[in-house]
Amino acid sequence: MATALGRSLQLDVGAFRTDLPGAPIVLTESVPAARSVSVAVFVRLGAVHDPPGLTGLAHFLEHMVFKGTELRSAVELARAIEGLGGSLDAYTAREYTAYQARILGQHLGVAIDVLSDLVFHPLLRSDDVELERNVVLEEIAGVEDVPDDWIFDLYSGALWGEHPYGRPVLGTRETVRAIAREDLAALLERGYRPSRCVVAAAGQLEHEAVLEAVARLFPANDSGTAPEDVAPPDAGATPREERVERETAQMHLCLGTRAFPHRDRRRHALEIASSALGGGMSSRLFQRVREELGLAYAIYTFHALYRCGGQVGVYAATHPSTADRMLDEVRAELARAGSEPLPAEELEAAKEQWKGQQLLALESTMARAYRIAHFVLYDEPYEPLEESLGRIDAVTAHEVRSVCREFLAPDRCTVVRLGAAA
Repeated sequence: MATALGRSLQLDVGAFRTDLPGAPIVLTESVPAARSVSVAVFVRLGAVHDPPGLTGLAHFLEHMVFKGTELRSAVELARAIEGLGGSLDAYTAREYTAYQARILGQHLGVAIDVLSDLVFHPLLRSDDVELERNVVLEEIAGVEDVPDDWIFDLYSGALWGEHPYGRPVLGTRETVRAIAREDLAALLERGYRPSRCVVAAAGQLEHEAVLEAVARLFPANDSGTAPEDVAPPDAGATPREERVERETAQMHLCLGTRAFPHRDRRRHALEIASSALGGGMSSRLFQRVREELGLAYAIYTFHALYRCGGQVGVYAATHPSTADRMLDEVRAELARAGSEPLPAEELEAAKEQWKGQQLLALESTMARAYRIAHFVLYDEPYEPLEESLGRIDAVTAHEVRSVCREFLAPDRCTVVRLGAAA
């Protein structure tokens, strides 16, 4: 499709991509039945790009852009979207920072205007830095007050060691206290470049209208040095066990291993394995540990795949006196998954569960915007939804057993415990 701003590539029915020279990649998906539109600006800069000694800098910057811009005060930024019935939000991930808005379709231009203002024109006033520093410190304290949140930071640190994937996204009290306004301004200058942004929108929209707004509000400017991607982690890691003492009613546990990057086609087998082992009430771990033995209220699997690596594991919580027994039961189920192929009925149920979750999620316009953006964020070719679902259908029991044997073998798992002694 040719536009006044260049040629756009049609990805799918109603979905287009345009690469603006020196400016963001623009992706859209039209959802005619929707009344809303969701827009997200992904800056390819996240926690892994924090300089040594300044862990939490990218997250701090995400906070600071909401404190006011050259055009709007903090309250004006919020009212610009909320006053139209919409919502405005942001978060920092390991490899990118996302700024997002959801609004009625007729106000799409306002959403893009506000998001571009946030990303490219924050004031970063010194007084605001000191004020927001305390907010971030309170956010860290809030995580540490919730053991089933905090343990994931502890687990990532144990699993990844000195690699940037192991850094807490929020930073630590020490590193957040060390961040100066000059550090924030330098990161903004180096990393918040139009060419490092991906703009994705889905819902009630026309691609040309989004493209025109982005071209006008995200001026091409490629000067400066952008942060480099992190080096890939070592292929393997020596398993370790760590324990953090804390007065809690339960012992919280995470165990798992490093895995492969997002682009690895084995991810579909890993998704099915995760679903079968701990993806819901019908999963093996839930049925064994909770329903049959009554050892836990919460138990589930998790996985996160990045550009250069990934992780997979199990979270559970139980009374300190039964922690060892529960850990033995979890290890037994992981060992069984790596030695015996899933029965055909269980394999098909796990596939249907995973596919159903993906399809139900796509009833959200924001989820659709995220889906089309992730192909660019991970440097992968676009894949139509039906093709993605077909890859899930093609996963075999042998492939599921293989990823379990390699990435969930009990003797390879790093284990972290958080809680009081028995």
